[in-house]
Amino acid sequence: MQTCYLAVDIGASSGRHILGTVRDGRIELKEIYRFENALTRKNGHLCWDLEGLFGHVVAGIKACKDAGYTPVTMGIDTWAVDFVLLDGAGRVLGDTVAYRDERTAHTRAALEAAGTLSFAEHYARTGIQYQPFNTVYQLLALKAEHPAELAAAKTFLMIPDYLHYRLTGVAANEYTNATTTALVGAESKTWDDALIAKLGLPRGIFQPICMPGTALGGFTPEIQAATGLNCQVVLPATHDTGSAFLAVPARDENAVYLSSGTWSLLGVENRAPITGAASCAANFTNEGGYEYRYRYLKNIMGLWMIQSIRRELGEQNGGERPSFPTLIAAAKEAAGYMGRVNPDDPRFLAPTSMIAEVKAACAADGYRPPATTGEVMQCVYNSLSLDYRAAIATLQGLTGKTYTSINVVGGGSQDDYLNQQTANATGLPVFAGPTEGTALGNLIVQCIANGEYQSLQAARDAIKNSFTIKEVTPQ
Repeated sequence: MQTCYLAVDIGASSGRHILGTVRDGRIELKEIYRFENALTRKNGHLCWDLEGLFGHVVAGIKACKDAGYTPVTMGIDTWAVDFVLLDGAGRVLGDTVAYRDERTAHTRAALEAAGTLSFAEHYARTGIQYQPFNTVYQLLALKAEHPAELAAAKTFLMIPDYLHYRLTGVAANEYTNATTTALVGAESKTWDDALIAKLGLPRGIFQPICMPGTALGGFTPEIQAATGLNCQVVLPATHDTGSAFLAVPARDENAVYLSSGTWSLLGVENRAPITGAASCAANFTNEGGYEYRYRYLKNIMGLWMIQSIRRELGEQNGGERPSFPTLIAAAKEAAGYMGRVNPDDPRFLAPTSMIAEVKAACAADGYRPPATTGEVMQCVYNSLSLDYRAAIATLQGLTGKTYTSINVVGGGSQDDYLNQQTANATGLPVFAGPTEGTALGNLIVQCIANGEYQSLQAARDAIKNSFTIKEVTPQ
């Protein structure tokens, strides 16, 4: 039977189990299992259903077996920053609070007011952008609200670390995701002990940092019994953006990468971090990447706004959500609407009504509020494409390079209208695809670890030769 590899790619709204095989150097994908993921309010906070997620991970592995596939390796990637604490017996402590929860809104301000740590110093040490939900702020918020939980903790694991732990019994912190905690030194590439001590966090809970490509081992006997399989768990870049960036088939070194999904992550790969004052002021981040590359990028709200609008319209229509093509068609009909908002404004992080929030933000910025669904959608498209343009201009100033193209990967690469708007706004050609960027990045790390490809460049060349990349030119 053909050797195959399993990528479990879990996003904020859904997850997929995708099998990858290599035939004559080309990569073929097959989706085996898909499931929904959503936030619930629990004990006053927005939380993830951790046990439900793990149940789906196991069910998807079993689905591989039931379909006649036996992957030789597998790995899981998810969104970043969220974590799990375990006690000495390996039990989860407390609720798995999600990054969209409001508990961290004032944590940075409190740190600075107390004179504990300025953000300028924090950024110089870690190179990680300010986001109110950074793991470091979540840990400090937990310490303030539930100090007994943090005191009882013996093990800190990011979400994919925890899922890998449940499969193998091995606790490890993977590098690309660990950097998003804002507790890893940009230069040292390991836990910043001095920073952790300054913040009063327990150093002992953090595990040794492992690189993508590290083999954790096989399934526990319990998982083998539940799935009928035993395969090696190999760490991918467990931060989904880290995996997505690996799958970018850039034509040259002058390409901007855009991972387009719930979030839009726009940036480049560097070999050294950029942690100066200008970079800090621009709030660009230096997240860890494969082979100690740095993903130098800007977080932009992304398709979350469109996903939220679609969900809200569905609720207004008895649960029947409009299709994405329907929403895009409505935007095109309202192409003359010029209103825009700042998609990076925290007001769009988790509003009760995204539609109402967009209308209010337009009015506050002096635009006529959108009156139709098409105008709301066009406002979002205006806002995202112009934000991309501004981010690229800032990126060029910070790196001293001129970028000549944009490579879009991920689900958003299918949105031809957004791709055209982006090309028009930036004046740069957009190369859209592959769609399954994150799963591909996950898979190629496993393939390299198993000797299918000898280098990352060889794997990227295989991606370029395996999938259709659509070019969109400015109009």
